[in-house]
Amino acid sequence: MYLENVVIDAQDPQRLGRFWESLLGCTTLTDDPGGSGDAGSFETRLTVADGPTLDLCFEQVDEAPTPDPRLHLEVFGGAPAEQARVVERALALGARHLDLGQRDVPWVVLADPEGNPFCVMEDRAEYAVSGPLSSLPLESADVERDLRFWSELSGWTPTDSAMPGALRHPSGRGPLLELCPERRAKVAGAKNRVHLDLRLEVGEELDDAFGRLVELGGRERAHDWGELPWRVCLDPSGNEVCLLPARPAASEVRG
Repeated sequence: MYLENVVIDAQDPQRLGRFWESLLGCTTLTDDPGGSGDAGSFETRLTVADGPTLDLCFEQVDEAPTPDPRLHLEVFGGAPAEQARVVERALALGARHLDLGQRDVPWVVLADPEGNPFCVMEDRAEYAVSGPLSSLPLESADVERDLRFWSELSGWTPTDSAMPGALRHPSGRGPLLELCPERRAKVAGAKNRVHLDLRLEVGEELDDAFGRLVELGGRERAHDWGELPWRVCLDPSGNEVCLLPARPAASEVRG
């Protein structure tokens, strides 16, 4: 099993997806505007040299963003001059400054074109190998418990960070998944605007993977989205995570 997708709900997937694609230097995978009652989607791939690939998937929803997400994106800025250039580029692409009461901090808080908060981070040693996406901070009710949950299911390994717990791809490169003490408990039934997907490897069974998720403190998420080929779940702190079935082996694709 491995971490494959960062999934972001969007009212306009094309607009929001192209913003993030341009800001992070990603490559388009899917550009489906939908139509005739079908929801649109946009997928783009972030590739870190000698490290992981992560797909950013923008799926159409009707709901507007909330101002206080449990998972958000942090962009690598660097030294002050470079950080300022990244901020200016983001603003030119459609971002805006956002005041969340952060006061005097070394990072810059912005909102993307749909109002989702994100940060352009300052220079930190742990970001030197992150690539353009420095980190993914995820709120946790129990950092040590959730660190084990995400490490065992994703294969990412613990590493040093300013946050109480952090994981990185086993290559030692790519963005950090940072576990941050939650500011308030997850509201029952509420859905995170941003969530992560785990993809099974060839030979792994979905029921077995779900059983391991439950052993580690996760559970299934009730939903009314119809029959799906994947399992919609919650981590031990109530954050959404989807278990995706393994992709067909190359021999099966060739038929």
